[in-house]
Amino acid sequence: MPIEIAKTPPAIVPDSNPKTPAYLKIRDLIYRISGIYHSEEKLYLLVSRCARRMIALGVANPVEYLEHLTALGNRDAELRLLLNEITIGETYMFRHPAQLDALRDLILPQILAAKGSVGLKRLRFWCAGCSTGEEPYTLAMFLNEEKSKLLAGWSFDILATDLNDNSLETARAGIYGEYALRSTSDTLRRKYFKEAGEKRLQANDLLKAQIRFDRINLRDDSKMLFQKGMDIIFCCNVLIYFDLASKRRVVQHFYANLLPGGYLFLGHAESLFQVDDTFRLVHFPGTTAYWKPTAAAAAGGVKK
Repeated sequence: MPIEIAKTPPAIVPDSNPKTPAYLKIRDLIYRISGIYHSEEKLYLLVSRCARRMIALGVANPVEYLEHLTALGNRDAELRLLLNEITIGETYMFRHPAQLDALRDLILPQILAAKGSVGLKRLRFWCAGCSTGEEPYTLAMFLNEEKSKLLAGWSFDILATDLNDNSLETARAGIYGEYALRSTSDTLRRKYFKEAGEKRLQANDLLKAQIRFDRINLRDDSKMLFQKGMDIIFCCNVLIYFDLASKRRVVQHFYANLLPGGYLFLGHAESLFQVDDTFRLVHFPGTTAYWKPTAAAAAGGVKK
């Protein structure tokens, strides 16, 4: 009797033509849900991200994959998994030291004077598009270092949000290797981290307790409407993935969610030019930020 040899199933090779109409429909679906837009020259990136999910599902035809995203019972879960693939980002701690200098030397003293005069001694920060958590942990370390100086007698909380479930899981765990920590001093490493094995460090309980991680789609009006009362918003290197209409929509939410006198930080290469004219651009040494005028400044036309 001949021995039957098990055959390895052929590898799935998804259609990689970015001009395939199904990919264009997937592009439009992603845009409607998240505001992330893939222009014609960036469609190959979307195709490569789809390919990973198609291989996982055993699907080679983008038409069939589109059904997984729109018609089948797993559509919501699959869409979330695809968004996880699309929104992968890389960052590291203390990436923008000039922003922290501006906070310590100019912005926070201004905000503390205004809020302290009416007895409000709590600050609220929002890291929108926090990726794997390096930015909010940086902010938490910075603020803790100021608690005995500039922020003596003040409390603060940090909201850190992202669209990517995998990134948020990493952020909540707070375990990082040398790449993420390469700009973090030995003093801060010893003070705010503990050994996690394999040459990695984990954020300690103090840092973790000061950050609330949450999944928020910046295109989701229902969630964006409830992030009120912020003093400072960081949204660095996130809006570059949005088209003009989506940028305007998100920035309008940021403006509404900031307290008068609050600030919005973007990435160094980002600008609100032709996006929004309600904020006022303010130049600081080595960086810029966008200021929401106070009622008095808005009424009197006072410029920063």
